[in-house]
Amino acid sequence: MRARVDPDVCTGCELCVTTCPEVFEMEDDKAVAKTNPVPKTATETCRQAAEECPVEAITIEE
Repeated sequence: MRARVDPDVCTGCELCVTTCPEVFEMEDDKAVAKTNPVPKTATETCRQAAEECPVEAITIEE
């Protein structure tokens, strides 16, 4: 599984970083996926972060 954050859509709310710090981090004022593929131990929280993103900036590729 891979995660991607669309920088044109991300508002920098940091919810994904709070939900899944194993995968997401802030880079300047936008979130980025710092590791790909997503570690197996973080798949559920990564999916949760994508579902909870208020602007749907996170894409999950299986």
